[in-house]
Amino acid sequence: MAEVPATADIPADIPEESVASKAARIIAVANQKGGVGKTTTAINLSTALAAAGKRVLLFDLDPQGNASTGIGIDRDAVASGSYEVLIDGAPLNDAIVGTAVPGLDLIAASQDLAGAELELVELERREFRLRDAFAALSPNPETDSGNLPQYDYVLIDCPPALGLLTLNAFTAANSVLVPLQCEYLALEGLSALVRTIDRIQRAFNPGLAIEGILLTMYDSRNRLSTLVAEDVREYFGDVVYQAVIPRNVRVSEAPSHGKPVLLYDYRCPGSQAYIRLAREILHPKKMEKGKSNE
Repeated sequence: MAEVPATADIPADIPEESVASKAARIIAVANQKGGVGKTTTAINLSTALAAAGKRVLLFDLDPQGNASTGIGIDRDAVASGSYEVLIDGAPLNDAIVGTAVPGLDLIAASQDLAGAELELVELERREFRLRDAFAALSPNPETDSGNLPQYDYVLIDCPPALGLLTLNAFTAANSVLVPLQCEYLALEGLSALVRTIDRIQRAFNPGLAIEGILLTMYDSRNRLSTLVAEDVREYFGDVVYQAVIPRNVRVSEAPSHGKPVLLYDYRCPGSQAYIRLAREILHPKKMEKGKSNE
């Protein structure tokens, strides 16, 4: 079984206030625009957090199932996955499978998930199916919205659409991480996503927040990438991560080998960028202080 390199330069400790909490931090990785690095981010951020010693669950909620295959799991060999959890009410624990990354588990997206949007329309509590599944693992399921005490982080890879699957993710999550490709058309989709998050806050999940905006597919040789990055930082400020994911051939190659890029080529620029992102998520206050001292 492949292992994350022992030299992974990610701090193993986390902020004191996080240590005191036994609740998993549930992060939906979402953008209704496809091809922005959403699934790549879900896979590699999960791996980087696990490399830091955190217990991580990656929940593949995208019918394309690329998070599952990209981490080396054969979807056809999985008896229970995200479809069974959402539609059939299967216990979450029955759907969890291990991966080649120590500390990282997965709930795979089965082929049947493609029809889940239509099936959810007819189900009771259709917006809360995922939150209810998480709550069932809580010590007090009747009062907890779901804290998954066996994990530190849960990352949900959402489909590239703002339908019922994504709504379930947003209703269950604490926050939304938005990968944003460095091109102007991506900015239009970001505005729509922010409005959607605001509506879900009011209607279903008052605690939902924007975890952060991650600039992806950045090309320093391209003036447009630089201009988009500057505009996003000017408008959204500290919500934008300092870590930027560059265009990198190794990142694109890794899924075809069923590996996160951190396993495929730990030293490549893409791997190092995801390690920096994990560091920001683990130590947000520390990173803000470092930025203020620059």
